[in-house]
Amino acid sequence: MNPDAWLTVALVCSSGAMSPGPSLAVVLKNTVEGGRARGIACAIGHGIGVGLYAFLAVAGLTALVAAIEKPVMIGGALYLLWMGAKILRSVWGTASPQTDEETDPVSAHAPEASSRSGFGEGFAIAFLNPKIAIFFLAVLANVVPREATLFERSGVASLALAIDALWYVVVAAALAGTGAVSWLRRNSRIVDSVFGLVLVSLGVWVLVRSL
Repeated sequence: MNPDAWLTVALVCSSGAMSPGPSLAVVLKNTVEGGRARGIACAIGHGIGVGLYAFLAVAGLTALVAAIEKPVMIGGALYLLWMGAKILRSVWGTASPQTDEETDPVSAHAPEASSRSGFGEGFAIAFLNPKIAIFFLAVLANVVPREATLFERSGVASLALAIDALWYVVVAAALAGTGAVSWLRRNSRIVDSVFGLVLVSLGVWVLVRSL
């Protein structure tokens, strides 16, 4: 692969990472709920999920991706619906009043557990999003030369992983480094309602598209 091919791959991966969607909503949600550490863990988990699909695409496993597209799309839609419904239920449910310690995600849970939760949600939202796989199949498969070695193909997947994770790490760190998180937490009822509705709407849209 020549330098132009690597530059094209980097630009393609950057444009894909920066496009808004459910991934951005989930990273923002984790940053608001658990702070910088959880947001960064979510970003890294998402990057690994993206890297996995990028490797499948550049390895030429088109048949595999095509076979799992529909079930993964349905699973992703159900996951978005579950996440959105869970958030909305926590906001509008009839649970008994909680203390500040119970409602503060940072103090109520150990940092390690919070980060693991963020990592898991980040990986899941990437892995259950077949649009990522289709994107890489449509673009990377045409950018990476047929004669590229396995080492070069692995490098392309690693580059996709790194760019995606870095972008969302920057998003999480930038958000956590401002007063926006404190403001969002003070208005958590409104913010959570918006997050929940966005995720439910995305879930319905993906489910309709998959059926």
